[in-house]
Amino acid sequence: MKVTSTPRAPAAIGPYSQAIAANGFLFTSGQIAIIPETGDIDGATIEQQAERCCRNLGELLKENGLGFESVVKTVCFLADMGDFAAFNAVYAKYFTGKPARSCVAVKTLPKNVLCEIELIAEL
Repeated sequence: MKVTSTPRAPAAIGPYSQAIAANGFLFTSGQIAIIPETGDIDGATIEQQAERCCRNLGELLKENGLGFESVVKTVCFLADMGDFAAFNAVYAKYFTGKPARSCVAVKTLPKNVLCEIELIAEL
């Protein structure tokens, strides 16, 4: 197993890694709309926060020599399913290969953000 640690994505705020490469796959921890350099939340809208989530995931992929075309599965968490269409509009710009996906609404996300995304990519 190889642990990913890059300052270009938010540092883990608990006892976990940003991502783990194992058995030919990269498994990321969920990414929320945190600006890596400041730790602040980026944006107040679902579009702004989804954009930051995707950019953070992109940095984890890049750190492992990958791009979004390598993603095979995502799991998306929304604070409000009413944001589904707006979230999808941003998501579709990044995940053009249309990986398998689960998307669920949850009661609360860390730091009260509007969305969180995790992914699995083929190395």
